[in-house]
Amino acid sequence: MGQMANKSAFDWIANDPKIVTASTIISRLMDDIVSPMREHVASAVECYMKQHGVTEEEVRKLFRKEISNAWKDINQEFLKPTAVPVPLLGRILNQELLRKEDTYTNSYKLKDDVASVLLNPVPL
Repeated sequence: MGQMANKSAFDWIANDPKIVTASTIISRLMDDIVSPMREHVASAVECYMKQHGVTEEEVRKLFRKEISNAWKDINQEFLKPTAVPVPLLGRILNQELLRKEDTYTNSYKLKDDVASVLLNPVPL
């Protein structure tokens, strides 16, 4: 991303901006809504059902509403200027929203990425 990925962009994203939080909500909840229940790891759907004593369909309906609200947040944030250039913002969102693998459940898949960041940090 060249000069767009500078220190101020990293500082901005480190402060959990609303648009990035919304994209992670969409990614996490969409994965749990469409994925079958897992044997080895409880999904957000299962946890919510157990914690609140509601049905699976009620949780899915609630999660779809949360996803809809997150999309509204993303659209609203795109309508106002951000601290980072829009192409960089688009890249960040695409990375989160278009992820093909569930790295929340399968965190071992992030091993190489984490090692790369720790061993080869981006100079600021």
